[in-house]
Amino acid sequence: MLRFAGFELDQQRAELRGANGTPIKLRPKTFEMLRLLATSGGRVLSKQELMEAVWPNVHVGEDSLFQCIRELRTTLHDERRQLIKLASGGGYLLATEVVEAPEVPAQAEVPRSAPTRGTEPEPPAEIVAVAVRPGRVRFGLGRQATVAAAAGLCVVIIGLAVAAPVLKPDLLFKRTPPRLAVMPIVDASNDPRGAVMAAELTARLTDGFARIQNISVVAPRLAVVAGGESATIPATSSGYELRGELQHGDQSWTLRARIIKAGTGEVQSVVAASVNGDEADAQLAQSRLAAGAGHVLARRLNEILEPSASSSRKSSAGGDRVAVEQALASINQTTRERFGAAQSMLQKALTDDPDNVDLAVALASLQLRGIQMVWFSPEEAVAVEAKANATLEQALRSKPNSIPVLEAHCRFLSATNHFVESLVTCGKALSFDPWNGSALYLIGLGQIYLGRFDDALAIFQQADRYDTPPASRWTWLLGAGLANVLMGRDEEALPWLQRSIAVTPATGRSHLLLAAAYQRSGRFEEAKAAVAEGLRLRPGTTRLTVWPPMKNASPVCIAAWDRVVQAEVDAGLPEQ
Repeated sequence: MLRFAGFELDQQRAELRGANGTPIKLRPKTFEMLRLLATSGGRVLSKQELMEAVWPNVHVGEDSLFQCIRELRTTLHDERRQLIKLASGGGYLLATEVVEAPEVPAQAEVPRSAPTRGTEPEPPAEIVAVAVRPGRVRFGLGRQATVAAAAGLCVVIIGLAVAAPVLKPDLLFKRTPPRLAVMPIVDASNDPRGAVMAAELTARLTDGFARIQNISVVAPRLAVVAGGESATIPATSSGYELRGELQHGDQSWTLRARIIKAGTGEVQSVVAASVNGDEADAQLAQSRLAAGAGHVLARRLNEILEPSASSSRKSSAGGDRVAVEQALASINQTTRERFGAAQSMLQKALTDDPDNVDLAVALASLQLRGIQMVWFSPEEAVAVEAKANATLEQALRSKPNSIPVLEAHCRFLSATNHFVESLVTCGKALSFDPWNGSALYLIGLGQIYLGRFDDALAIFQQADRYDTPPASRWTWLLGAGLANVLMGRDEEALPWLQRSIAVTPATGRSHLLLAAAYQRSGRFEEAKAAVAEGLRLRPGTTRLTVWPPMKNASPVCIAAWDRVVQAEVDAGLPEQ
């Protein structure tokens, strides 16, 4: 048993516990990395050393390492990086005292006063007095005490009965988390690579769903049947099953997956995810297939386990979901006009159903995006922030584990420059959908403003490897370009920015960042053209107004951004 910073690491049970002894759920790889750091004696462990120990005989990129470190920092409430520190050489260390403590079994507890050997312990006087009195004793209590205890018990029972309708069930009875059995993906590709890819997809989906906070993932059992072949036997007592097939066509690999209710066979959600069949990077193809399916299924599972507060109302009849989906489709390329259309669509739907929490949260999230894009006047932005804050506080009380609510709250904290808090909230959103590219983008943005550019770039790259949801693709592409520009890696920034502009060409800010990268790369004519396009899309932009809000930003971030703005001015951005 290892103790550090108020946590207990039980190596025998492979369990991390908080200060109150409550087990904290960690993925096996993440737990192993924490164990290595805790047993290193304060020594710095290199990235290569950690990767070889956690993933023996498997080639993984640094993204997997960064993901484990990020999960550990979130779990240990280490947003300021005082526990798990990045060493100057690139490795990591656990910067706190670790104490090894023997486990004391419950039955070994020492009594308050032990009797002397060979003598019987003398009972206290009051117990002797009760023992010699005549009369019947129940459960070690006298008649009057028994009557009082029974009356007290009745009061407790009546109190619970009265309180039950207003208390959440979890406050009275701890519910067992529902179980999800991830069945092996069936290879239906007729391709020699199919069997390996199907097995990898099964492992990635199992690993991803195991990170989800409010479910338990169980693996199916294998049994040998006639002829020596193995057959899959579904895990017993699982509430849901994930099943899928891998197919290969002329142009693409396709994973078709679904979640079914184990007891009834009722299909809860169906998804098909595809990647280019010519993709040379097999790991990238596997990552995007698993993420494309896992993202949709995780959100549907979240809807099932965290039902809408308005789901019972007849007025919705599924219209809220349609309105939200249409609004998201409307802002797929994020122009001011599309933003306005999406806002009007949600406002109309909310007028028809004013108590719908899901619609209110979707509108708040959309308007917060408008604040980040500076599409509101300062006065409008203040009013929007206040209303969004009230909406999200109410939503968090009624649906604390809802992915859309957590995403919107994360966006609110980011838009109002509460970056450390946004990391925590976005991390919680990822604990219900590990493939959530929108949450990853906002985490990366928070790291940007905190001056942690390398970490931000790694997060944006992880989002790109997942590529979900596609509507947000331009954000992490822009984020990766921004991180590179802020670090002075202008040539590396160019392809990221160009890809972002190809998806969403009308933001204007992307062109101005592109101009800075071109200018510092010596491509002056292209820099001038990029500034001209940025000014066409965002007329009136000057040196003073091109800055994003810098409240709570680190000095490192401010200094780097000042250099970028100077490059934009050199390329033709007006001073005022």
